[in-house]
Parts: sequence; C-alpha cells; structure tokens
Amino acid sequence: MKLLLIVAVFLAIVSCFEADVLKWRRPRRSLNSGIFSGLMGPRPPYHPRGTDTVSTCGERPRKQVKIVGGKVTTIESHPWVASIFWRSRFSESIFQCGGSLISPCWVLTAAHCFPDGPQTKIHRLSVFLGKNAINETDHNREQRFRVEELIIHDGFDNTEGSYNNDIALLKIIGSGGQCAEETTSVRTVCLPPAHKMLPAGIPCEVAGYGKEWEGSWHNSQYLREAKVNLLSQKVCTSKTYYGKMVTDNMFCAGSPGWNIDTCKGDSGGPLVCEVNNRLFLFGIVSWGEGCSREFRPGVYTRVTNYNRWIAEKTGLTSITLGSMFPHK
Repeated sequence: MKLLLIVAVFLAIVSCFEADVLKWRRPRRSLNSGIFSGLMGPRPPYHPRGTDTVSTCGERPRKQVKIVGGKVTTIESHPWVASIFWRSRFSESIFQCGGSLISPCWVLTAAHCFPDGPQTKIHRLSVFLGKNAINETDHNREQRFRVEELIIHDGFDNTEGSYNNDIALLKIIGSGGQCAEETTSVRTVCLPPAHKMLPAGIPCEVAGYGKEWEGSWHNSQYLREAKVNLLSQKVCTSKTYYGKMVTDNMFCAGSPGWNIDTCKGDSGGPLVCEVNNRLFLFGIVSWGEGCSREFRPGVYTRVTNYNRWIAEKTGLTSITLGSMFPHK
C-alpha cells in the first residue's frame, strides 16, 4: 500500500513538471528564421554564403608564379576569371570570351564579345567560374550559370572599327536560382575608385585562355597568366604607337621586350594590379594590332571611367566606391 502511494505521488510530480515545461516551451523555428529557440537569443539575419564578398575581394588563396609568352597557371591564382561560352545551333559549346566576377551575380566583360549587340540571344550564353581548362570540366572547382541579363554600354559602336566604351555586364544565375558562391577557386575582384589610375611602369597581370601566339589555330587549353607594364597615355597615343585610335576610355600595357601580350581569345578578360596584397580590376582586354608586335601593345578598357555606369546598371554602389582601395 505504501509502495502504491509513493508511485502515485511520483507520477503527480512528473505530470506537474511536464506541464510547467510545456507552458514555457516555444515553437520550433527553422535555422533561417530571425530568432533561435531556447536560450540562444537573437539570431542575425540570414545571408546565403558568397553574398557579402566586398571584404574578401581581390584576395587569392594561391599564387603561382590569351597570353602570349605567359605561363600556365591555376584558377586559384585568378579566381575572378570567368569564361563565357556560346551554344551553337548544333548544341556545341564554343568559348567566346573571358570576364571578371565583380560581385556574386555580375560579370564584367567587353562589349565586342557580343557582335549581335542588344539582339544577342542570351539563352545561348553560359558562364563558368573556377575553370582551369576550357575543354575540361572539374566539378570540384567549377560553377556554371546561365545569363539572366546582358547590358552593353550604349556608347559602344564598332561599325567603323572603334572600340570606345568596350564594356558590358552579364547578370548570372545558377540552375537553383543562386549566384556565385565564394570558394578557393571562385572569388570576386575589387574595383578601384572612380578615375583612379596607377603610374606608368607599374607591373600588372593579365590572365586568359587566348591564343599562345599570333597565327595559332586554336586558343590555349589551359588558363595562362603574364605580367605587363602600364604605359603612359602620352606614349600610347603617340604616332609611333596608336595615335588617336586610343581614347581617354582606354590605356595600354605591354612588356619591355614585346614578347608578352594578350591575343585573340583573351578578350573581355581582366588586367589586375596588386595594391597592398589585394588585386584590383583596372582593365578589360579590348583590342590591339596583332599579338606581341613592336610598338603595338595591348589596349584595355579603362574600368575606372565606368564606376558610375556599373553602379547605375547593377545597384552595386558599395563595390563601385572602391572602398577596399587604400587611401593615404
């Protein structure tokens, strides 16, 4: 009898305890909600990985040291390099141009990469990031996207051979609706402040999948890199070089021995310069006479002339301010 009484008292105590717990228990919330359950307190707003890349732009996890005279490199040394492909009527993917990832959803490239202009059929375009070789696929490194929007600068008109305003934007989106995710092989490059330019003679880097020499029948299979020196605008626009063909929206860069240059297939790719261990996108591979010809250096779109244009078209005001560029 005493045993039954003890059991009854114990069950009553347990029932009261459970009721008290249930009284204070909160509904379960998903990990994406604004508040943790229990004692974890407020949870910060959820942001998918790879969306906040301003602070890590221009950083490369690894450095190895259509590039004529360049060296084969890895995408981890240039993780912002994008490769743009065109799908033909026969469903063949053809490498079109290079580009630079400036934010998880936007790639900056050259306008002349799209000869049909605003009439380009963007459903035939695809963009790859993290690609070491244009004819190989590495699922551990690569991310693939379709093009949601193509924006070509209104001032670009190549009908008479002019490459002024040779700049375009691609808005990319993955099969699941996502943008680029930051990894060791995919990362954004920094934009310098508007109208900022480094002095002549500064060494910078170019990277791409273009032809390894003028006259080659095919592009480089693998990503290649090379160093080129910035040239003064006075030299580049002199009669010995390109004269009036080079506008204020362009600049030149080349090697002292004329043995390193960008070439056909490198179009749209990046020219980056290192400042305080961070890479900044100063140029887009645009044009040039031949490859590695004397007094005919590569000509690049001057990116810092277009910060305002990029901001207007993308809404990336925080990126186009060039806030990561060191200020003395």
